Formats: sequence, structure tokens, C-alpha cells
Amino acid sequence: MAQEPSTDQWISNNPTETFDLGNRVGQHLIGGEILLLTGPLGAGKTIFVKGITSALGIDPEEVTSPSFTLVNPYEGRLLLYHIDLYRLDEGASAAHAVDLDELLANESAVIVIEWAERLGGYPLPSNVWRIAISGDGEDPRKITLEFMKDEGGRMKAEG
Repeated sequence: MAQEPSTDQWISNNPTETFDLGNRVGQHLIGGEILLLTGPLGAGKTIFVKGITSALGIDPEEVTSPSFTLVNPYEGRLLLYHIDLYRLDEGASAAHAVDLDELLANESAVIVIEWAERLGGYPLPSNVWRIAISGDGEDPRKITLEFMKDEGGRMKAEG
């Protein structure tokens, strides 16, 4: 019997709450997950990633948006590749520009992709979590996380 994805939503009233939610998500990661982040410029995607890295034992102060480097690797409890596709064209060329297929070959790493909508229809493995952040400026953020739950109700990657 195929599982249906679970969708959870939160309201974040400030960057600290966005960071804390990222940290809670990071505590559930076991390696092999692909987290696709979408949301407007300034929504808090990088703050969310800093929370994830904190849960993985990586100093969040070291985490910056890889807008120009495209990929930043961080080593903690798990290897995390932080990818930013903002400056790239949509579609397969974005995936090829960051050598996504090579990064996906490391099945124990966590891959976090900001501006994931730039991938278009690029085929990904099934272990994908979709995280959408909406809102900007001083407004609260709505954060939607779509993932699968195992039989015990724990988060796990889709698949």
C-alpha cells in the first residue's frame, strides 16, 4: 500500500522561529534526503538551512547562501551540500551547473537546494522533502513541509 505524503504547516513570526523549525527538521535527518526549498527572496530559506546545519553539529555562523559559489559543503553529523540555484537558468542546465548528479551519488549526504523551482522537471530520486516558505518583509512566514511518515509517525523522505 503506497503512503501518501504528509503536509505540515507552521507560522514563523521571526527569524528565530524559522531557525528553530529548521533545527527540528535537521534532527530527523539520517542522510540521503533531498530538501527542496522554495520561496521569495528574503523569505528565510538560508535561516532555515542554518537551523538544519545546527542540528547536524555545524556552526550556523559558517553557513552562508551559496549564491555565487553555487554549492557549499558542510561536514557535521552528516555531510550536507547547500545549493543555491538563484543565479541559474531553469531546467537541466541548473542541475548540471552544480554537478547535481555527482552530489546525488553520495547517498549518505543531505542535499538542500534553495530556489529548487529552477530545477523544473529535472528527475530526482524519491527521497525528496518539499519546503515552501511564503511571506516577506516583517510579515510572518508560512512554512509548508511535505514529506512521508513511516508507520510509527516519524518523518522520513518520500519514497
